[in-house]
Amino acid sequence: MRLVLAEDHALLRAGMTQLLEANGFTILHSVADAPTLAEALADPDAEAAVVDVRLPPSRTDEGLRAAIDARARRPGFPVMVISQYVEQLYARELLASGHGAVGYLLKDRVSDVAEFVDGVRRVAAGGTVLDPEVVAAVLARGGEEPLERLTPREREVLALMAEGRSNAAIAARLTVTDKAVAKHINAILTKLDLPPADDDHRRVRAVLAWLRM
Repeated sequence: MRLVLAEDHALLRAGMTQLLEANGFTILHSVADAPTLAEALADPDAEAAVVDVRLPPSRTDEGLRAAIDARARRPGFPVMVISQYVEQLYARELLASGHGAVGYLLKDRVSDVAEFVDGVRRVAAGGTVLDPEVVAAVLARGGEEPLERLTPREREVLALMAEGRSNAAIAARLTVTDKAVAKHINAILTKLDLPPADDDHRRVRAVLAWLRM
């Protein structure tokens, strides 16, 4: 998997490069600012990107904007966004296209090697991976349709789905059976007006629909 890596802090960029390459990724481009990132994302050989939200020159949202532009040109292009803080608006805007293959992790999560690498792999495979703190910030809004249709347990399950967890992992976290989790997920999909389909991305679409509210 050939990646574009955008991070303006040299030491963190070097560490992430070493970490990702040690786990089977190829860093096709390693950049430190938004103009260079835009050029790197235009490379047709790039298969995914790990992008800091805030990059020079202004360090506001240049990384995010470049990622959104790249996904507009290549729908579904996998992007893992990393940020120092929970910036809910950025997460929602990145997800606004309705495609999967996106992630939003806080930089603290990069220090957990297994979690970070697993998250990048899941995003590259078309999944959606969100930091638990981002999930908590979105849930804190409350009172919005169709989210208010869900029971407290269904919200809990959906939050864990948003973190990219499998049914088995959700069951282990909640100390319930896999069958119980499947039942909750079916209820969630129904309440979010996501009818049965031939593809296997309904749970991803449920998370995207929820975050775009």
